[in-house]
Parts: sequence; structure tokens; C-alpha cells
Amino acid sequence: MKLVLARGGNRSSKDSNMVTMNSDKAATKRKPEPNNGGCTKINNEEPSHVHPVPTSEESPNHLLYKKMEKIVEKMQDETTGVPVRTVKSFMSKIPSVFTGSDLIMWMMKNLDVEDQQEALHLAHLMASHGYFFPIDDHMLTVKNDNTFYRFQTPYFWPSNCWEPENTDYAVYLCKRTMQNKTRLELADYEAENLARLQKMFSRKWEFIFMQAEAQSKVDKKRDKLERKVLDSQERAFWDVHRPMPGCVNTTEIDIKKACQMHKPIHGVKLVNLSSQLSPSTSGLAPQNNLEQMKKQIALLKIRLDRRNIKISKAAESFVAYYEQYLEYDSFFVAPEYPNPWISDSPELWEQEKTAKDISARRVKRWAFSLQELLQDSVGREHFIKFLDKEFSGENLRFWEAVQELKALPQSQVQEKAMEIWGEFLAPDASCPINVDSRSNELTKKNMEVPDRWGFDYAASHVYHLMKSDSYSRYLRSEMYKEFLNGSKKKVRKSKT
Repeated sequence: MKLVLARGGNRSSKDSNMVTMNSDKAATKRKPEPNNGGCTKINNEEPSHVHPVPTSEESPNHLLYKKMEKIVEKMQDETTGVPVRTVKSFMSKIPSVFTGSDLIMWMMKNLDVEDQQEALHLAHLMASHGYFFPIDDHMLTVKNDNTFYRFQTPYFWPSNCWEPENTDYAVYLCKRTMQNKTRLELADYEAENLARLQKMFSRKWEFIFMQAEAQSKVDKKRDKLERKVLDSQERAFWDVHRPMPGCVNTTEIDIKKACQMHKPIHGVKLVNLSSQLSPSTSGLAPQNNLEQMKKQIALLKIRLDRRNIKISKAAESFVAYYEQYLEYDSFFVAPEYPNPWISDSPELWEQEKTAKDISARRVKRWAFSLQELLQDSVGREHFIKFLDKEFSGENLRFWEAVQELKALPQSQVQEKAMEIWGEFLAPDASCPINVDSRSNELTKKNMEVPDRWGFDYAASHVYHLMKSDSYSRYLRSEMYKEFLNGSKKKVRKSKT
């Protein structure tokens, strides 16, 4: 499906100014057309798998969106609106932008806002919904200075009830990696999201990659200035629906507003207990209150026994897990080396000793999780080399020392605990690690009476750092890719 975007956020462009989105469900998220009763067809076929999405009139924030959009339409007026211009720099042009000071000045003049802070607060609220955005930042805020901003195209306004899916986001991030532009480089949180999505959609990643490649080819055919505007508008759309860590997600709907959408709420209607606990003024017998309380308790017990996770979602996660590990299940795929306990063949142990000719299948398994990587002796050694290159090898050594401490005899625990404290966490530690203040204080308190569990808070913090930061960078590093490609070449030579 093709989405027509407005150039500079003011007017719709021609047929050539189009961006292809990934999900077929995006077709049903536009405002309904009066001719076809609000149903959009894709390739002349009815989208049978699409769930109904609320139209803009049904959205609980509809009135709020309309008020903001009226103000934005006044801002975009060619004569009385915010001055939008193309700024010329030494080497390039910045099309269709306005400054934050121009915006605040216009709001104070045209919106009956006398206080500058009030105008800035109103601008923050509108920017958080994506009606205008900074061209060089992922934080949707407004500054009263010469920072450049741009209006969002009306197609991406929140009143269109956009509900993009993770597959759309995966296509967008994958497309960004194909375009060698400094302004399109992924931020750290986007790179982590891309790695997480690639793992989530491993079965259909080729399809996602093909879509991203097709969109990238279409983008390259556009005019340079037009491409800048469209790229920034698409980025701002995802900054609203997939905000960076620490930013507010304005697309979430409050539970009270969700009730206004006339959606059936499945569950048990609870009785007001406060009225039952108060003295009776109507002359009802206490026995009636006791029976009501028993009914209430029975209903609450039924509510507790109810499953909170859909069986379909749980089954889907199980299917994805077993499909991922299918290649390593000896019941379905023959193992590389025979089981030494069954065949009396020591090939498996000999291969582990030499650590040569590591198969690509084994190296690929390291990308499943950090636990899989550390369980493999060769993978662990390779990961240690990577950490040493980044000067963070002490994190893994500390975590392994804590795991070793838990398995020691009780007579050796106190001595080993003091040794770990002196090496990694003491003020004059020989190999200090970086932990948060809370973990450090709790560990320091636990060291008053050392035991095998005293480092759990610090160890869990360090493991989380390795999993979310070091491990994800390791998978993206040339060191891992070269090792994986080298293993693939060895497998091909052995087959030939």
C-alpha cells in the first residue's frame, strides 16, 4: 500500500511522492471513505485477517486531536501562519523549516497566551503528539531558540488512528541501515530494537529485508530535498509510536477513556465493599451482608483463577522457540558428532579440546541468547576477547566469580567473598566494576556478614549490562561476523 505524504507538511504531493509501508493492516487505519463504508481493499482483496480499528470519531482523544489540528492548520497558513522557509547553508539546503522562537512568538500573538512559559508548555504538548518535530533530535520537545522544526504531514496525524505493528517498525529500521547517510544512522536504542526485532521475526526476516530494500530503492529516485523532508517525517512518526527511552508515549489510552469507546469489558463486576462495611441504615439484617461478602469472595477467587495470558499467544511463543531450536534437536536433525556415551566415539571430546573447525551452526546458536553464548566454551572465550578489546572484561569475570562462590563449600565462602569484594567492589579495588549506587550499598551492607548470596544485586545488574549492551554490540561486531563467515567457509570446503 502506498501512503501519500505532504511535502513540508502543508499540501499533498503528486503520485511520485509516496512511501510504501509494510503492514497490510495499515490500509484499514486510515479514515473511512464515504463511498465504500470505511472499508479499504488491498489489491482488490478483502483483508480477512484484519481486526477492526476504531475510526477517528471513536477515539477517546478525538476532541483533543481536533483542537490541536485547528491550531496547526492556522500555523500552516501561508500569510498569517508560522514563517516556513528553506535555509541555505554553506554546502546544503534545509527545506521547509521554522525556528522554535518563531513558533513561540506566533503562539503568544495568535492564541491569547501572555506567558512565555505557558506557550512553551503548549508547544511541548503538541510536539509530543507529533504535529511538529525537531529535525535533528528524537526527543519531541520545543526550545525557544533557533532550533529548526518541521510540520508533520497530515497523513501521519494521530487523528487517523494509526496503530503500527512491530513488522512496520522492523522494515523502517532495516531501511535506515541501507541508506549511507549520517542523518539516518540508528541511535543506540534503535539498534537494540532492531536486534530484538530481528530475533523476534527470524522466520520472516527475509521478507522484511526485501520490503525494506524495495522502499530504499523508491526513496533513492526522489528529489534530494523532498527525500530529506519525507525521511524526517517518517522518523518523527516512529518517535511518537516507538519513543526513545525516557520519553512519554502519547499513543497509550487511559483505561477511563477506553471505557468511552464502548468496548465490552470482560470480567466480574465488583461490589462496593465500603458501603457494606458501614453500619446499616436501612434495617437489613447482618446476615444479608454476610452472604454478600461470601459471594464477593467467591467472585474474587474466580477472578484470580482466570488466565491472564491468551493461550494463542503462549502457543505462538512456544512454536517460535521450538522452531528456533529445531536445527539443534537430535530427534529431527542428526548431530554433528555422535553421542560418545552411545557410540563410544570420542570425536566430540577431541573436537572440544582442539577447538578447531567450529561449525557455522554452532556459531549461529551464540546469537540466540547470552546464556547460549556463555554455555559454549569456545563462544565464551571469543566473547572474553571481545570484552577485553572494549575494556569491559571485568564484568564477566565478576559475574563468573559470583557464580563460583555459590557452589563453594561453606568453609570457603567467607574467604572467597572477601576476595571478590577486594578485587571488584572495594574503594581501592584492583579491577573495579561499574554498578549503580543502590547495588553497591546493598552489597556493602551484606558484606558485614559475608555469605554466598551477598553479591546477587550487583551480579544481576552486571549481567543486565552485559546482556543489553555488550552482548548486542558483540553480535553486531565484525569480530563475530568474521568468525561466523569463516565457519561457513570451512563447512563448504569440507563438503566439497
